[in-house]
Amino acid sequence: MLDAVAATLLQKLSLSSQTIATAESCTGGLLAHTLTNIPGASAVFLEGVICYSNAAKTRLLGVSPNLIEKHSAVSAEVAQSMAEGIQQKSGATFGLATTGIAGPAGGSKQKPVGTVFLAMAQVGKPTEVWQEFFPEERLVFKEKVTEAILNRLVCFSLNRS
Repeated sequence: MLDAVAATLLQKLSLSSQTIATAESCTGGLLAHTLTNIPGASAVFLEGVICYSNAAKTRLLGVSPNLIEKHSAVSAEVAQSMAEGIQQKSGATFGLATTGIAGPAGGSKQKPVGTVFLAMAQVGKPTEVWQEFFPEERLVFKEKVTEAILNRLVCFSLNRS
């Protein structure tokens, strides 16, 4: 399923001469891995950053430490900053970001295990940020997050470009 969504996305990006870059925390590189499994991905996939730690989010993407302190790393605000950071630094048309709690530990009442924030920055358009909840085993969580962000880009943004 992931490969089919990724192939559709890459084809649409290629046909419209658009590019993509990723900033991943909770997916740990699965998003970039899924995209690069498709032959021809190099025509549109520019780069991916795995920024698992807060320090990496700051150093690699320019996420403000104050933003992380105020809202936590798993927040809409940090997801937005991550997506905008990778989009700007890479020069890609689209910057995608994932940040969440894969578990089995680390959750809270406010943000239980399975909480994830996703963001999509696009040149010349407001950044889209949304929350999902996938209370699944760790690998399934990562797959569902990856599928959700790829589907969002295929179904929404590319159709409005």
